[in-house]
Amino acid sequence: MLTDRATSRTVVPRGLGGLAAGVGAYGIWGLFPAYFGLLGFTDGGQVVAYRVIATAALMFVVILATRRLRDLKEVTPRGWALVCIGAVLISLNWGVYVYAVESNQVVGAALGYFINPLLSVVLAVLFFHERLSRAQVVAVVVAAVAVVVLTVDHGSPPWVALLLAGTFAAYGAVKKVTHLRPTVGLAAEGLVSWPFAVMYLAVVALGGTTSAMAHGWWSSTLMLLLGPITAVPLVLFGVAAHRLPLVSLGLLQYLTPAMQMVWGVVVGHEPMSVTRWCGFALIWTALAIFSVDTLRRRREPPPVGTSSWADNSGKLDSPNGRA
Repeated sequence: MLTDRATSRTVVPRGLGGLAAGVGAYGIWGLFPAYFGLLGFTDGGQVVAYRVIATAALMFVVILATRRLRDLKEVTPRGWALVCIGAVLISLNWGVYVYAVESNQVVGAALGYFINPLLSVVLAVLFFHERLSRAQVVAVVVAAVAVVVLTVDHGSPPWVALLLAGTFAAYGAVKKVTHLRPTVGLAAEGLVSWPFAVMYLAVVALGGTTSAMAHGWWSSTLMLLLGPITAVPLVLFGVAAHRLPLVSLGLLQYLTPAMQMVWGVVVGHEPMSVTRWCGFALIWTALAIFSVDTLRRRREPPPVGTSSWADNSGKLDSPNGRA
């Protein structure tokens, strides 16, 4: 009896701590439109460049403090090639996201992160040769119909959403086969990215564009904080991933696009026609089908020798760089 009580006291705080960390991580990501909206004094290119540099510097300090520098030295040439691909994908993702905020398309960005788990399923079939359940096939078809509806409403495909979902799903696929710790992976990506970020800032300066750091102490502080606001939710996510069931973590990921959509509609006053609401309703229907199927499959013993990247997309897509 005493053992049971001790176990209960241990498990409950761990579960609550994991839930708090998960809500914290996805909540911070959900508030990104508010933060990036403060950076209107400079262009999106500089925002991405300073974010790369600030994050790289912070993560280098982290791996030094955690004595993980040796892990970087042990990365194979194939590993560095995958790191480079991941760095390009996440930089593109960040750039599209900053553009979405600057151009008042936060709802479109939210749509991208709603679509992301479903696109991960498609990549799982194309590149990892996984077989979809009937429910997953239905979810993907419903999501495709939703994209068509949104295209008709907008007059063109929802490129912001598709680019965000595409780059982030591809980034998750790359992380799947890289096999690096989240902190080491992010540090490695920063290591290969920061020279290009520095070169971009040098070219901008030579071209006569005002530096983002030239607008006073407040703007400089905001730019330097791009490192911590990228790294802190990743640390919280790591805690949540360690303490929460994978299904709980996968369901929590919808908090981010939900918060961003509310911001876009309520704060940004982005237009939402009836047709656009119908498109989002179809996406949410697809996600409901996908989530229920994931819960059902998690309760069933998996066939021997099988593993599904698509079902793990909630965990694999997030560890190293949510926009």
